[in-house]
Amino acid sequence: MSVTLPSPTLPSPILPSPALPAFVESVSAAGDLPPVGPPGFSTAQVHAGVLPDPGHGARVAPVHLGAGFVFADFDEAAARFAGETGEDEGYVYTRMGNPTTAALERRVAALEGGAEAVAVGSGQAAISTALLGLLRSGDHLVAADSLYEGSRGLFRENFARFGIEVDLVRDARDPRAWRDAVRPTTRAFFAESIPNPRNDVLDVRLVADAAHAAGVPLVVDNTLATPYLLRPLEHGADVVVHSASKFLSGHGGALGGVVVTAAGALPGTVANLEEQTAVLGGASYAQRYGERAYPGYLRALAARLGPTLAPFNSFLLQQGIETLSLRMARQSASALEIASWLEARAEVDRVDYAGLASSPSHALARRYLPRGAGAVLAVSLRGGRPAARAFLDALQLFSRMTHLGDVRSLALHPASTTHAHRDPVELAADGIGPGVLRLSIGVEDVPDLLADLRLGLAAARAATPVSATGVAR
Repeated sequence: MSVTLPSPTLPSPILPSPALPAFVESVSAAGDLPPVGPPGFSTAQVHAGVLPDPGHGARVAPVHLGAGFVFADFDEAAARFAGETGEDEGYVYTRMGNPTTAALERRVAALEGGAEAVAVGSGQAAISTALLGLLRSGDHLVAADSLYEGSRGLFRENFARFGIEVDLVRDARDPRAWRDAVRPTTRAFFAESIPNPRNDVLDVRLVADAAHAAGVPLVVDNTLATPYLLRPLEHGADVVVHSASKFLSGHGGALGGVVVTAAGALPGTVANLEEQTAVLGGASYAQRYGERAYPGYLRALAARLGPTLAPFNSFLLQQGIETLSLRMARQSASALEIASWLEARAEVDRVDYAGLASSPSHALARRYLPRGAGAVLAVSLRGGRPAARAFLDALQLFSRMTHLGDVRSLALHPASTTHAHRDPVELAADGIGPGVLRLSIGVEDVPDLLADLRLGLAAARAATPVSATGVAR
C-alpha cells in the first residue's frame, strides 16, 4: 500500500522579525535620531523569527503540541498536500512542519545569516539530513579528518552501507590535500569550524574555495563556535549544521539539530534536486523551487526519514538562544583564563585551545573568532591515564558527562569514552593520548572552577610517580 505525503511547504524567505524592520524604519524616519543599520546579534537572538501570536497575543512563541492541523474544507486539504500554501497559511502534520519549530528555524537562519533553516531531532540528524540531501549511492564525500566521533562513525560505517564513499583529509589547512582528494564522483566537502577536543580551527575560506573549485558545496558543522563567534556562510560555506543541544540550547535540556542554507542555489549539480519525482507531479525540486530546491528537498527527506524535532524541544531551544551571546562571551573568556592557568602548571604537558598564543590555530582564531575561541579545550596531563583517572574522579564542580556547551562545566576522558573504539595509532596521531581530558567551560565563577581543577591536579600528582625534579612523569 502506498502512502501519499504532502509536497514540501516552504516557509516564506527568512525575515529577521516583523518587529525589527519596523524598528529600523522608525528610527531612520525620526529626524533627531542617528540612522541605524541591521539590528545587533543580541537583539536578533531575542526578536528574530517570532511572529505575533494571532490568538491571544502571547509575547513568547507558543508551544504547538498538536500532531496534526485541521483543514477548513476539502479544497484547503488538497492545496496543502499539493504544497500550494505557504507556511503562514497553514500546516499539515508536525512531521512536515510545526509553527513552534518554524519560529526556531527562522531565528537560527537569521543569526547565521542564512536564507532558510530546517530543524530536526538532533545534531546527528542534522548532519545526516544535510549530507543525504546532497549524496546518493555511488557518490563521494571529502571530509576533514578532525571530526566528532559520531560523524566519523556515520561516514565510515553507515554511509559505506549506502554506497557512499568518504575520504578524510589529514591536514585540513593544506589546500592541495583537499584538491587531491577530489574524484569525478565527489559531491560535497564537510568539516567542523572548531573540532573537539583539539581546537584546530578550520580555515573556512580555504576549504570553501577548494570545494567550489571542485564544483561542490561545503557543509560546516558550526556547533562549537555558534553564530555568535563565527558565521561560516560569510566565509564561503554553503550549508551550516548545528547540534542545537549544545551551546544554542545552553542548558542540556533538549535534543535538536538545525541545517541552515545560504541564499541562492548550491554550487555544482545535485542529482537529488535535478531528478524528476512523482511527489512533485513529475517535476524536479530544482524546477519546482528554483534556488530554494535544497531546503525543499531537505524538508521532504526529513519528513520521510522521520527525525522530527518535538515542538516542546523547539520551544526550549528558542529559550536558550535568547541568552546565547551572553553565555558565549562569558564562557569563552573563562575558557581562555582557565587554559592559560593550566598551561602554566607543571602537571600539564599541553593545552589545546585556539585562544592561546601557543596554539597552532591561534592565527586562524584571531582571524575567524575575534569574539573568543569558544568554551571547549583539551588538557593533556603528564601522568597519562592514571593521572587522568585521579584528576577526573577528584572533581566536584565539573560534571563528568559526554556533553558540551552546558551552563555547567563538564569534563570527560575521550580515550576511554567517546574515542574508546579508535585505533591507538590513530589516537596518538590525533593527539588524543591517555592523559588527555576534554573540558567544556560553563558560566560558573572562574575562581571556583580553578579551585576544583586544583583538586584534580593534586589528585593527579598523588596518583603519579614523580621524578627528582618533582614533575610528574
